[in-house]
This record gives sequence, C-alpha cells and structure tokens, in this order.
Amino acid sequence: MKKLFCIAVISLAVTSAAFSQTRGNEYQNSIGLRLGTGYYDVFSASFKTFLGGTPSALEFNLGFRPDSYYGYDAFSVCFQAVYQYHFNIPPVPGLKWFVGGGLTFSNTSLTNKNSDYNYSSGFGMGIFPTGGLDYKFANIPLALSADLRPTIGIARPNDYYNFNYVSFGISARYTIN
Repeated sequence: MKKLFCIAVISLAVTSAAFSQTRGNEYQNSIGLRLGTGYYDVFSASFKTFLGGTPSALEFNLGFRPDSYYGYDAFSVCFQAVYQYHFNIPPVPGLKWFVGGGLTFSNTSLTNKNSDYNYSSGFGMGIFPTGGLDYKFANIPLALSADLRPTIGIARPNDYYNFNYVSFGISARYTIN
C-alpha cells in the first residue's frame, strides 16, 4: 500500500512538472463545467477553443436546468455558442478580459401538476453580448472564467419576456494545448 501511494505521489509530481513546463499561461483548447444563473441553464458542459493562435475564441456550452415552482415542474435544455475576443491584462500573467457575443437555443418542458396548461413549453432562441475574465494557471492545466450574458429573447415559447435575464457564470476547464 505504501509503494502504491509513493508511486501515485511521484506520478502526480512528474505530471505537474511536465504541465508547468509545457503549458505556461497560454492554452489552445479547454473542456470543463460552467455554473450559471441563467433561465435555461444552471449546469453546463463547456468547451473553449482559440482560433489559430489569435486572441479570438469560440466557447460552446450544453446545459440544463431543472426547476419547480407554483405547482409547475420545468426542465430546460440549452445550447450556447459564444464568440470572445481576449485582451491581456499585463500585470498578471495568464489573466485576460474578453468581450463578444453569442446565440442561445433552448427547449423547455413545463407542466402543471394540477392541469394540462403548459404555457411556456417549447423552443426558444436568444442573442446576448458577453464580457468577462479568463485566468490560466501557469503550473497546472486549469483555466477559470467568469462572465456576464444579458440575453434578449428572439423566439420564445411565450411572449411574456423579451429581455430574459442577466446570466452570470463561472467556468472551470481543463486546458489542452
């Protein structure tokens, strides 16, 4: 058991040293999770890729949100595609701020426990500007992001809201060069 523990610790140290030498503060691709306050997604899988060594990046999120309120059960699935342009913040290596925009596509299933009235079930689509911060650790393959995405509904299951919400999200992603 002690030998197995020692091998695991040595493997972790060698892997960490290899990542710190090859990764630095830049990365090309990353994959992980995003937690948000959005109307359609709270938990999302997140993939981000920089375009050919430029400060431009695309981020894709696939998420869901279960909810229950006032006798209704709701479940939403959402896909978001986001363009981001990054700017370095020179005093802090690995820290960048970004601006951009994106599209969101969602499908919501809303049922009333007491009736067949499903007033906001269906497909929705929206656009949003975005802005935030992205930080890549130098010694480990981890990038953290925080962003705002105020969404304007274009196609909605109902016409109750056109300006949907201001979604705040945080992401943790494993970086891949």
